Amino acid sequence: MQDVDGVQLRTAFWPAPEGGDATPLLFFNGIGANLELTGGLGDMFPDRAILTFDVPGVGLSPVTQWPYRHWMAARWARKLADGFGLDVVDVMGVSWGGALAQQYAFQYRNRVGKLVLCATSSGMTMVPGRPASLSKMVDTRRYSDPEFMRENFAKLYGDMADESAGSHINNLMPPDPKGYIYQLLAFAGWSSLPFIRFLKMPTLVMMGDKDSIVPLVNGQILTWALPDARLYVVEDAGHLFIVTRAQETADEINRFLEAPAMQAGRAA
Repeated sequence: MQDVDGVQLRTAFWPAPEGGDATPLLFFNGIGANLELTGGLGDMFPDRAILTFDVPGVGLSPVTQWPYRHWMAARWARKLADGFGLDVVDVMGVSWGGALAQQYAFQYRNRVGKLVLCATSSGMTMVPGRPASLSKMVDTRRYSDPEFMRENFAKLYGDMADESAGSHINNLMPPDPKGYIYQLLAFAGWSSLPFIRFLKMPTLVMMGDKDSIVPLVNGQILTWALPDARLYVVEDAGHLFIVTRAQETADEINRFLEAPAMQAGRAA
């Protein structure tokens, strides 16, 4: 647990392998997603240090007294990075965390090497998902009832509930209700479009073509708006392709992160 400006953040840090010089990765997870769901990051990106944390009210991080905004969470993340001695980082965000990743990349763009945005959007201006999926999103049983999640996994995320999804379901921890609302409030009214042209670092946008929560068109909008971005579509995959198609996701992201900067983005 790390104390940042009086906010307690449960933090996970994978150190780089001995002699490794790859740029560290700062990871932002999706709404209500606790650290236990990030256990696969070390296997996906074994050559670099990785830093991530439970936002307030998620996992074992206590909820804050008052709501917060993305710029505040980005500042907490920067101070965490400072505490672990990380200067320039590559930044990756999934879904809700993709919005926070964009905010971090804007506030600290001189300290961001590359940006990876998975299953996310530009914010309040996004094209919404299917009503049937969004209605399942607000049902808190998806955190507390594994059978409910298995029965509704495909309808909720657009992915099949296979073995990888089962591990995800079993590791879910119900967020604090107030913390979950604060995450929703942080997203309310937020959009990256006013500053997105300032995000000139190479960016990889990854989307599932069957994502029923954040439809593919949102990734196409991001790729169009970002100065140096390319889009990778995970075919026949939904919102949680980072879980259900972990190897393909890791392979594509590692190719992007390891490529020279001039070849990583739109020029590739």
